[in-house]
Amino acid sequence: VQLQASGGGSVQAGGSLRLSCSASGSIFSIRLMGWYRQAPGRERELVATINRRGTTDYIGSVKGRFAISRNNDNNTVFLQMNSLKPEDTAVYYCNAEHIATPDRMYPELWGQGTQVTVSS
Repeated sequence: VQLQASGGGSVQAGGSLRLSCSASGSIFSIRLMGWYRQAPGRERELVATINRRGTTDYIGSVKGRFAISRNNDNNTVFLQMNSLKPEDTAVYYCNAEHIATPDRMYPELWGQGTQVTVSS
């Protein structure tokens, strides 16, 4: 089982980007999916999470600008990022917790990072 992220890029302030992350492999369910980010010289921080029922949670600085969603049928999570600011510049990582497969339970998986750069 792997997570594959895509959708990063460079935009000007005020622009939008949409990140996607798909879990590949034979999967029964994923309890929680989310996005983290890490800016240069800073620790990785949680941006947003969404559980199987669609309950979401966001870091304060992105509330009202970012929207997380997921498709449980194909185990994909999305992050729609609007009104982007230079301080949103970071490498964004997708994350999945409690992944149930026919063979085993994975406590946690990370996708590869995707760069988001917002210029002023």
